[in-house]
Amino acid sequence: MRPLVRFWSLSDREHEGRRFRFFEHNDAVAVCGGIGPEAARRAAEAVLALYHPEIIYSVGFAGALDPSLKVGDIVQPSRVVNASDGSSTILRGGAGILVSFASIASPDQKKKLRESFGAQAVDMEAASVARAAEARGIRFAALKTISDASNFALPPTERFVAADGSFAEFRFTIFAAMRPWIWPRVIQLARNSSLASRKLSPALSNLVKVHLSEVHTSASD
Repeated sequence: MRPLVRFWSLSDREHEGRRFRFFEHNDAVAVCGGIGPEAARRAAEAVLALYHPEIIYSVGFAGALDPSLKVGDIVQPSRVVNASDGSSTILRGGAGILVSFASIASPDQKKKLRESFGAQAVDMEAASVARAAEARGIRFAALKTISDASNFALPPTERFVAADGSFAEFRFTIFAAMRPWIWPRVIQLARNSSLASRKLSPALSNLVKVHLSEVHTSASD
């Protein structure tokens, strides 16, 4: 998100005993919620409570379930499914299904998720944001970029995700440095993430511009 928010205003605010850093610009606000469903839920509830938005987006990385999806492809689903209980949220516009899974999915798990839900991509956060939005009657949407192909086995990163959703980069670096057999996957993951970020930022920037234009047009009418 850095290219999008680098000139936005910063605002550190508290919600339910936690501090969040918000990026504000005109009528838009962004927050980096962190990795995982609980971190996403807390960040979404903070945005909803403090800013009362008209619409909230879950934005970030997703893994491909459909083999035709490549790293950097943009996904804007028409439906988000929670893999834990099968509940789903129908979205306006978009195409395809995004399934939210509670942990980082292996290639075998990706195959099973695609077979079970007919989904094209998987993330960890969207369903939690959708549930928070639904509880307050706020419109929800999602915008994701593919960071790993359907057959890509991620390095063992999950153990380095803290309870607040942050990633312990230093500890992971030490872990990876002592295991040269995972270096190729780590290097590929870094390249994939960089490409995905470069593709996501302009798509998100355009989305913000379009939505703000619609809001201002509606207000003037």
